[in-house]
Amino acid sequence: MNKNKNSLARWIYLLHRYGNVYVGRNLKQYNISKGQYIFLNALYKRDGVRQEQISEYLKIDKGTTAKVIKKLEDDQYIVRNVDEKDKRAYNVNLTEKALKIKPMVRKVMTGWTDILFLGFSEEEKEIRSEERRVGKE
Repeated sequence: MNKNKNSLARWIYLLHRYGNVYVGRNLKQYNISKGQYIFLNALYKRDGVRQEQISEYLKIDKGTTAKVIKKLEDDQYIVRNVDEKDKRAYNVNLTEKALKIKPMVRKVMTGWTDILFLGFSEEEKEIRSEERRVGKE
């Protein structure tokens, strides 16, 4: 057990866990949980996509996606509309309520990133920023 104490996998898990706690605490007032904000963020990047595309983009199974989307719909953050080309599929759109909290969701996500990079030099932060830009291409 002790030899796994400092494993890379453990540190990745801890960062993920603490990130979820941080986000959960900061978005609690909006009734947004740790599992929901990533769906909102995906829709902030590309609104109006099919529910299946969200699953693929986030690498989350369709069942979990359906549950989260239903909760966001119940809380009036999104609306689902039947796709006109494929009546079996749904397009997911953000509501005005979701758009109003976008700055706060982004601020919380940026805040966590800032915490992760405390103590890094400006040069190291710039390298990270460049890597993110290249990764989006």
